[in-house]
Amino acid sequence: MGNCEQCIVRQLSSLKALTKDELLRVAKCKTSYTIKKGANIFDEGETLNGIFCIREGVCKLSKLSANGKDQIVKLVKSGELLGQRSMISEEPANLTAIALEDMEVCFLPKSEVMHFFTTNNQFSFEVMKSICVDLKESDDQTVSMAQKTVKERLAETLLYLEEEFGINEKDNTLRIQLSREELAGMIGTATESCIRLLSEFNKNGVIELLGKKIALKDKVQLKRLAAN
Repeated sequence: MGNCEQCIVRQLSSLKALTKDELLRVAKCKTSYTIKKGANIFDEGETLNGIFCIREGVCKLSKLSANGKDQIVKLVKSGELLGQRSMISEEPANLTAIALEDMEVCFLPKSEVMHFFTTNNQFSFEVMKSICVDLKESDDQTVSMAQKTVKERLAETLLYLEEEFGINEKDNTLRIQLSREELAGMIGTATESCIRLLSEFNKNGVIELLGKKIALKDKVQLKRLAAN
């Protein structure tokens, strides 16, 4: 139980509404495991029989488009839950979850989570609030895709990656190292266009490219670009 009480997921997610007795139930029914970088947590179309608690690591939620391109919808980090919406709506997973680095994950079976949902009003409220935040983020992303240029979206995404996930202290590069293809998938453009824009940002001194790594050099200018 101690692990569940002190766990970052419990502190930052809807699980914070659970009582000590409910956390004891969680500790008894959870399954903990490691997911290696590049491995799938679940696939689009899969039926989820519970929720995943991310204790450590980051994963991407993506959707395969009709032309076979991988569109990254969201990045999810430690302290967050996966699969709440599919479990409650009783629909297959709408997205694929893939580990971007080695991860520590706990799985809570649907029967237990739904028990909390029906007996703990604060927990069900927190879950609904979390789903509403996801919907707001989705709305914002839709507007960004429609109204911003690819250059503006790239600037916005680079700032988001630093603010949300931090940097490597050794060389000030973004801690989350996405491939050029993944970055292109986040901003909704072709990989070639993403590479060209990164080269342009690098040439103008806005960022520095260190091999596959990216360091943000002029955040003021990046914010200007993102806000246009």
